Amino acid sequence: MSDKFTGSFTQQEPIPEEGIEAALNVLRHGRLHRYNVAEGEAGETALLEQEFATYMGMKYALAVASGGYAISTALRAVGVVAGDKVLTNAFTLAPVPGAIASLGAVPVFVEVSDALTIDLSDLQRKITDSGAKVLLLSHMRGHICDMDALMQICDAAGVQVIEDCAHTMGARWRGVLSGRHGVMAAYSTQTYKHMNSGEGGLLVSDDATLMARAVMLSGSYMLYERHLAGPPPEAFENLRYEVPNISGRMDNLRAAILRPQLRALGRQVAAWNERYRVVEKGLQGTPGLTVIERPEEEEYVGSSIQFLLLDWADEQIGAVLQRCAARGVELKWFGGAEPSGFTSRYDSWRYAPAQSLPESDRVLKGILDMRLPLTFSLSDCDQIAGIIRAEVGTVYQQWAG
Repeated sequence: MSDKFTGSFTQQEPIPEEGIEAALNVLRHGRLHRYNVAEGEAGETALLEQEFATYMGMKYALAVASGGYAISTALRAVGVVAGDKVLTNAFTLAPVPGAIASLGAVPVFVEVSDALTIDLSDLQRKITDSGAKVLLLSHMRGHICDMDALMQICDAAGVQVIEDCAHTMGARWRGVLSGRHGVMAAYSTQTYKHMNSGEGGLLVSDDATLMARAVMLSGSYMLYERHLAGPPPEAFENLRYEVPNISGRMDNLRAAILRPQLRALGRQVAAWNERYRVVEKGLQGTPGLTVIERPEEEEYVGSSIQFLLLDWADEQIGAVLQRCAARGVELKWFGGAEPSGFTSRYDSWRYAPAQSLPESDRVLKGILDMRLPLTFSLSDCDQIAGIIRAEVGTVYQQWAG
């Protein structure tokens, strides 16, 4: 072993000074609650919603307590109830099937392709076999499938699509922002996502009835007219007697630190993609390692990178993980038999019925995953790629020999 990387894979950039000053202003006046505003004041939460709706080119937006809350609220808004089957990706993170299970609904997993996107052929089969009328589509780790083909399949079958865009805020498919294809889309502003409020989320839709239900669910206390990016009052007329209050709208403090980050999102996306391309280039051609090919139609946000060690034995993958860790490079493995850190797989979510997904088993076993925080320089990324390339190559040669 030669050089060692000494940076942190969990250290994010500081909050912009403008956001810090806005947060201090909220703390000074003390009006943290989303509806606690002075006369003539819109409030940071309502302004963030308005600005995010404008950014997305959508009619309505709702800022909430977490990405998981945004997903579960979307599921409730479209009418998912206990016992319903909901389609979702086999390759995702636990909060996605967790949101389904939290409603008493049943996750039905769809196979993942070696491009790390939902398998559209299996989706068609699962729609027919399950009778499910909702797809919770996870753009896992920022990989976007052929959205035109997916929507054609779902529209033909009468399946409503909710997009989990936790990893695709600012990404596009054929020039269309991720989140504009389905009936609703959920985003996360947790620390390791594309905007950082520690924890938080956003929900968007062009459907007045669905968003009115979401606003009521979020705890509007009949103050829905204060939502600058909410539906008109008439959309709430009957719903206010029927929809339960499950309080979860974002507070003004978190909204205050997010608004400047939204204005900087385009620059941040470009910076992530610079880092992604350096690592991607450094890994290309490594024996035994498969780099994920990104389609031309996809404008991704490279805040993390994945590669495959397809058909490697567990002990060989384990050796790569250990050797890279010894040189300061933290890789996550989705193929481990037991959940570890942020990684787990569909067969460890025992609140869902056991399902057979042989294609996904092969792909998941080979996925290695790595964050690319913007605190990394381009030279850091080059060094990291060189370490991975060297250690994968060493283990591959030992195995081949």
